Amino acid sequence: MSAPVTEGQEPSTSAGDPQGLSVKDVNQMIMEFMMFMMKALVLCYPVYLTGSLGFSISWILLSILMWTMWKNNRRWKDQRIDTAIDFLENEKDVISTELKSTNMPAWVDFADVEKASWINKILQQAWPFFGMYMEKLLIENIQPAVRLSSTHLKTFTFTKVNMGQKAPTVTWVRAYTHELETREVILDLNIVYDADVDIDADVKPAIKVGVKGLQLQGMLRVILEPLIGQAPLVGGVTMFFIRRPALQVNWTGMTNLLDGPGLSHMSESAILDIIASLMVLPNRMCIPLIDQVKLDQMKFPLPRGVVRVHVLEAQNLVAKDTHLMGLVKGKSDPYTVLRVGNKQFKTKTIKENLNPRWNEVYEFVIHEAPGQELEVELYDEDTDADDFLGRFSLDCGDVRKDREIDEWYTLEDIESGQIHMKLQWFSLLTNPELLKETSDGLACAMLAVYLDSASNLPKEQHEFTHNEKHGKQPKGSRLTRRTNDPNSYVEFSIAQQSQKSKIVYATKDPTYDECFTFFVHSVKNQVLNVEVKEHQKKSSLGKLTLPLVRLLNVSDMTMDQRFQLERSGANSQIKMKAVLRILALEKREPKVVTPPAQDKPKVSSSQTRPEPPTPVPVQPVQSNLKEKVPVSSVPLSRTQTVPAPMPSTVSSSNELQVDYPPYRRSTFVGTEALHSSLSTPSQMRRYDSHSLLSENSIASSRFDLTDTSVPYPEAILNHQGSFGQIQLTLRYATLRKRLIVMVNSCKDLFSCSENGSDTYVRMYLLPDLTWKHRKRTPVKKKTVNPVFNEIFEFAVSPEEARTRKLDVAVKNNKMLHKRERKEIGMVLIDMSEIDLNMGSTEWYELSLPGLKKTN
Repeated sequence: MSAPVTEGQEPSTSAGDPQGLSVKDVNQMIMEFMMFMMKALVLCYPVYLTGSLGFSISWILLSILMWTMWKNNRRWKDQRIDTAIDFLENEKDVISTELKSTNMPAWVDFADVEKASWINKILQQAWPFFGMYMEKLLIENIQPAVRLSSTHLKTFTFTKVNMGQKAPTVTWVRAYTHELETREVILDLNIVYDADVDIDADVKPAIKVGVKGLQLQGMLRVILEPLIGQAPLVGGVTMFFIRRPALQVNWTGMTNLLDGPGLSHMSESAILDIIASLMVLPNRMCIPLIDQVKLDQMKFPLPRGVVRVHVLEAQNLVAKDTHLMGLVKGKSDPYTVLRVGNKQFKTKTIKENLNPRWNEVYEFVIHEAPGQELEVELYDEDTDADDFLGRFSLDCGDVRKDREIDEWYTLEDIESGQIHMKLQWFSLLTNPELLKETSDGLACAMLAVYLDSASNLPKEQHEFTHNEKHGKQPKGSRLTRRTNDPNSYVEFSIAQQSQKSKIVYATKDPTYDECFTFFVHSVKNQVLNVEVKEHQKKSSLGKLTLPLVRLLNVSDMTMDQRFQLERSGANSQIKMKAVLRILALEKREPKVVTPPAQDKPKVSSSQTRPEPPTPVPVQPVQSNLKEKVPVSSVPLSRTQTVPAPMPSTVSSSNELQVDYPPYRRSTFVGTEALHSSLSTPSQMRRYDSHSLLSENSIASSRFDLTDTSVPYPEAILNHQGSFGQIQLTLRYATLRKRLIVMVNSCKDLFSCSENGSDTYVRMYLLPDLTWKHRKRTPVKKKTVNPVFNEIFEFAVSPEEARTRKLDVAVKNNKMLHKRERKEIGMVLIDMSEIDLNMGSTEWYELSLPGLKKTN
């Protein structure tokens, strides 16, 4: 009941009054109750009238039957009409949703997903051999690990391992082709596994456990990268589930008790936890196929970015609460649940309100975009079971693409309701100048910690605590001398955030091999607390305190070393890598839609030209490379070129190969960090790719993944003359913030055949060496004086453009099928020596690294 209203006090009409119902609500309830009574009298009066006139009751029953049939027919007709209208308006979505998981013929094709019957045939054929592998894995690896996990499982033994005859089925495959590097392949496979497995084990002689049948369904992402030009064509394979798969297990033996109510969920959750620790983001299963690709670099990449979610408000929610024993509907007590992968948040509950306002902010670390989804669900809070109010989901790749989204989203699986949300994408940068600490509780940076291992841990706490006291060793420790190695785990904490590693049993030199991420709100004041603990007694085996401000002053904001543990053994250490990244909200530049570029005549450096209309989308990149390119980069009109010394012999191709260091994407672990000399914020950005090693992509003209260098053709090695010249026009378009490069023509190029060369020009704006940033002209066939007149644009700021170098290579197209280098001339242009505002049109002398040239 609502609270009484005193005289002179204005009655409350707020929709979310937490004290009780307002006067307006009470009046509405009374009116609804009166209408209910009137309807009851109208329905009961015919029954009374029929009895008073002496008619048979069969007439009433017949009338009720006819009215019910008419009502149902009318409702079914309305449903059919609504379904037909909905199908016409959303034909594509309805077909994709309804038929995606059905067993359609192979010739049926959909735009977004494809059937994969050939994969299922391969799985079925190879499944018996997979069963042999699993039997060996369970007995040789899993069984010893289970025995070490507990003293009660020392006799655990697998007595039967049969993976059955049913192989997993791939119902559909989605291949990503847009916004990807050209040297990677990403596949999403929807897997359904209805297994007839039969596995039995003995825990003790009288206790037998087992599994007979299980069902697993989930989406598996497979990444093939980097693609290389020699066998096996793929450098590595990475597999993981983006979200936890659904699992149902049929237990046998003593584990039949786990099929009971309440216990079944616990057992399946435990198995899912094991799967999640191996193959659910951020964990991955990685298989390197070549020596140059390291397992640790594939397994622990830095996240793609951070999504900040502002839960603002909702409107027109469905009323779930009722009053007067369900006769009168009230309102709802809504709250929102946000979920990305295993991370979940819940907003506060707004009492008695169908248009609530939350104005709360949450942050999620994103490892795969596109791929990971933000799942939003609304509920009405009740004392028993909360009522469902709707849901919707959004791919985080859309947020990364748009940078910032502020929209109303219609809730699904409910009659009505919308929610207003604002989403922002934050890139992970390494420029300390971008650090902006706020007092609103939002993160300004992200800390990624890779925990490798520990060494020389004490067996128990008393081993190092009693040494701090003067006197004899404690009597208890003398009488009960333990020789068992500790079961240890590591606990990390920053302010209120705390995470634990897995437990490593019975060793003083444990290897953890795990990664963790933390949000940082104050880099200058917060510290990372690390503590190694013993599992059973929860006692401390060593501590470490790392102030985050130390990371601001080190190279690449990264510390990778062994740390000495405090309050531990004399030689107790922990090996880990801490990486700090600044969160920066980068605005998306508007797209320029203009007609295609036309051939333009040559202009001199003193003339001004209209800006070329070819737009290039802006992509954030990070520079992690030092160039060592001994190529002439000064135009002939300015400085005389000094001939390079002729090597003593040309038989060894290694002496002629340029030393181009590999371009590795940022990872938690790996080799020494490669840094660039750039310092502006835009130069420190990293391209948020979709895979693990996409920024490992190295242009084939600049770096070979094999140890043996690719030689130049014999004709080029024996060439003693000039390699020709290339004419380029360089200028900066201030209004559009683009560096314009026009490849005009070449002359006197090296002739690779009697008819000339099939030439084209390739360009990189260093240090961006990925295939995404590669510019290339069309091929001009059978000529040594090709005319291109091609315009290219690079999205860089004017300050950044003056610090870059333009790498230009003229190549012969017909050398592609041979094991020879395709370059017939190269030049490296220092942009700091050019007046980009006025523009410059110059002829540049071409050369090749290590080869002599004469004019």
